[in-house]
Amino acid sequence: MSNFGFESSDEDPDKKKDPGGNSTPGGFGFGSEGFDPAALGQMLTQFGQMLSGMGTQGQGGATAGPVNYDLAVQLARQQIGTITSVTAGKSEAVADAAHLAELWLDGATTLPAGASKTLAWTPGDWLDNTIETWKRLCDPVAEQISGMWTSGLPADAQQAAGPMMGMLSQMGGMAFGSQLGQALGQLSKEVLTSTDIGLPLGPSGVGALLPEAIATFSEGLEQPEREVLVFLAAREAAHHRLYSHIPWLRQRVLATVEEYARGIRMDFSAIEEAAAGLDPASLTDPSKIEEILQQGAFEPQTTPEQKHALERLETMLALVEGWVETVVGEALGERLPGAGALGETIRRRRASGGPAEQTFATLVGLELRPRKVREASELWRRLTAAVGIDGRDGVWSHPDLLPVSADLDDPAGFIDGVVGGGSSSFDDPIAQLEATEAQERSEREKKDGDKSS
Repeated sequence: MSNFGFESSDEDPDKKKDPGGNSTPGGFGFGSEGFDPAALGQMLTQFGQMLSGMGTQGQGGATAGPVNYDLAVQLARQQIGTITSVTAGKSEAVADAAHLAELWLDGATTLPAGASKTLAWTPGDWLDNTIETWKRLCDPVAEQISGMWTSGLPADAQQAAGPMMGMLSQMGGMAFGSQLGQALGQLSKEVLTSTDIGLPLGPSGVGALLPEAIATFSEGLEQPEREVLVFLAAREAAHHRLYSHIPWLRQRVLATVEEYARGIRMDFSAIEEAAAGLDPASLTDPSKIEEILQQGAFEPQTTPEQKHALERLETMLALVEGWVETVVGEALGERLPGAGALGETIRRRRASGGPAEQTFATLVGLELRPRKVREASELWRRLTAAVGIDGRDGVWSHPDLLPVSADLDDPAGFIDGVVGGGSSSFDDPIAQLEATEAQERSEREKKDGDKSS
């Protein structure tokens, strides 16, 4: 599992303890030996001295919130380096590819075009236009981790720490912001479209392709770059049709990430053990702080709530990706000779944990690698054959009508339900409300059962 902005490493082999296992003189701990407020005061004073100059280094002094996004953006731009403007020819090629893709998609789905325009972005454009969504994705995790620093301390430690805990939060925000910036800077040069990881990262109604990354991606492929461009434009357009015209979808996906964050827990016994061997005098050295943060004691633990949220998110993303694959395949299959091969290339890129999925796992603690995309594509294909395009797309009209994880493994029952009119009850608003309440009640009971066990 990811460490939410901090990388794990083995316990510091240089941690000094006497043969009896106690910390060296000058150390402090939270264990049964008692808490030494004077030692903590000394440590936090040195924390403050170290951080006093850190909070204003190239960040405009903005340190509020759980993540220092000013630092993240600054480091991302450094990672991107010199940006070459998109030429007029590339912009025109992107616009033409998007227009053609939209025309072909019209016959493959009942959902109308969702992007009012499709632009050619540089890596810098991608960073500027997606940072707000990254804030929403990262803040819940960072807030949980930040709050745990304080809640995990004994009461006497919290009282002694006082306002200095703000310094610790500031350092955590800088650490998360630093890793976020480096990762987004690299990711900005590798993503192909604004929806490359299956999420609507950019502004609503604005499609985007990144010509520089697409040119690199096209190298070694047998298909001409123009065909690759049309194929990726169709995928981008299909994502926007879904996220623009299914009003609950964007909120449901992002809210599931937030639900995952709320389930984060940390092993404070491990944190106390790590703290027991600290020498306050060493904390004037920023490298020592980095060593502390890299210890596995600070790794969040997986909880039942997180597992349920993760399963729902993986299923939702698989359904989105599978629907896009199905629709794009139907729209381009007979018109673009290499569409099938390109679709398989994209699928393998996702399944192997490409740069987008790895970055998201590092930053947010979730692997956006839908494990059942192939099964979801097969379900949508079979459903299309059984009930037509209208019936297939009508399943998106309410979240309770969508297949669940078990349906992806055995779609026959789900398809029979749709063929038999299983969605008709949702024409009745009262029935819809009752079904929604029943679903929410079932989820609460399931969570309570997990907690009691």
